[in-house]
Amino acid sequence: MKHILFILLLFILIAGFTSCKKWLDVKPQDGIIRNNYWKTKEQLQAAVIGIYASLLDNSLVQDLFVWGELRGDMVVSTQFTSNDEINIMQDNILPSNSYTDWSPIYRTINYCNTVIDFGPSVLQNDPTLTEDQLNAYLAEAYAIRGLMYFYLLRTFGEVPLQLKATSSDSLIQRIPKSTQQEVYNQVMNDLHIAQIYAPYTYGDRNEDKGRITRYTVFAIEADTYLWMDQYDSCIAMCDSIINSQRFGLVDGTNQAEWFNTLYYQGNSVESIFEFQFDQQKLNPFYNLLISGTRHFVAAPTVMDEVFGIDMTDPNNKDIRGDGGSVNAIDGTIWKYAGATSGSTMIMRTSDQSYAHWFVYRYADILLMKAEALAWVGRGQEALDLINMIRTRAHALDYTAESPDPNSPEDISTYILDERAREFAYEGKRWFDILRICKRNNYELINLLLNAVTKNVPGYLQQTVMNKYKDVRSHYLPINQNELLVDPNLKQNPFYQ
Repeated sequence: MKHILFILLLFILIAGFTSCKKWLDVKPQDGIIRNNYWKTKEQLQAAVIGIYASLLDNSLVQDLFVWGELRGDMVVSTQFTSNDEINIMQDNILPSNSYTDWSPIYRTINYCNTVIDFGPSVLQNDPTLTEDQLNAYLAEAYAIRGLMYFYLLRTFGEVPLQLKATSSDSLIQRIPKSTQQEVYNQVMNDLHIAQIYAPYTYGDRNEDKGRITRYTVFAIEADTYLWMDQYDSCIAMCDSIINSQRFGLVDGTNQAEWFNTLYYQGNSVESIFEFQFDQQKLNPFYNLLISGTRHFVAAPTVMDEVFGIDMTDPNNKDIRGDGGSVNAIDGTIWKYAGATSGSTMIMRTSDQSYAHWFVYRYADILLMKAEALAWVGRGQEALDLINMIRTRAHALDYTAESPDPNSPEDISTYILDERAREFAYEGKRWFDILRICKRNNYELINLLLNAVTKNVPGYLQQTVMNKYKDVRSHYLPINQNELLVDPNLKQNPFYQ
């Protein structure tokens, strides 16, 4: 009953959720920011659910896919790919590109700010609300705000830090960008607060996977620490999840059962945080990846170069390849398109396009820990974790590597390859490439250059390579409309 109520409220809020034309118009639903709204515990709960409703906005999730995949090396365009999407794939990114519009993210941030600013007043107005309940709700808002800024940080580099709820343009119109370090600091501040008060469980599996728990916070912190090269802290956060024994890898003995449990049904033992699309709120992937006018398919090299093909035994395969991440016959991205896997592959219909968006799952925790271990002189432990992931997936010997346990660079390269197999099309590829290649003053930049030129036309490869040699190009430009409304907002350096 508790989960049904949560989903019902979420659906009601989604139905009333409308998009804004610019990030400055990121106010909550009419009336929610006014002081006379914040009277009851139920109103506070509805406001928190409104945050989750905003995460299901198709434009937000489509941005996360595009930002995380198009500058990688695992998707290619179709005849229906938009010009803005092609320009991102070919590194012809201008401030007019629609995917530089960060308003969906800031809209969610403003929902979080509203709960953080106004939620505490409910404690004085409703005696049935306890301080522990209030702090748990606030933890959800702090964690999601931190997560949203973490996405912005990795995509744009420097962004404005809006930390107060707004109901008019004038209040946030003249906010300059904060430095990367300032944004990192704010992300960690939010997460530290959330870690103290977020619940370990809501007593319901679907809520535990679809709402912020303390384990979600640990996962975001681990990821952020990894980007900050704070490896011991990353390991500690990963261990907080691993040692809880609440999570595990979905068994991969039978590909059909593995796919159904992990991807089609969702909210499995492997899940830490997923965006909860369902029959009432479909995801954007049917039009983007499945329909006859889909925008993207898997790169033709993915099966051979990423997952490997056993030419002598077709039954010997990595379960994450054909029937897992892709349909090898036509390049359909199967994680979002597939209704079944294994010997019978049936595609989802348009009204079944409710595959969840994975933010974190247990495999991510193991590979983040492995990456951190490599950089603190514990390379063999890192390789053991990689092998755990590969064993579950029945990875082919063809894709196995034997890096020197004492070489963090070689292990990181192996992890980058393994993450491509494990998290194909989950919005992580470009961010993985950037994180691993930027260390030690871009010591591994050649890996990045190889990735960004892999699927561009031959006549453009040198031009794209030259652009990406300038590390300032690794972040998107600020949208031109934002610069028009805020003269204090300066364009990112590469695009000036």
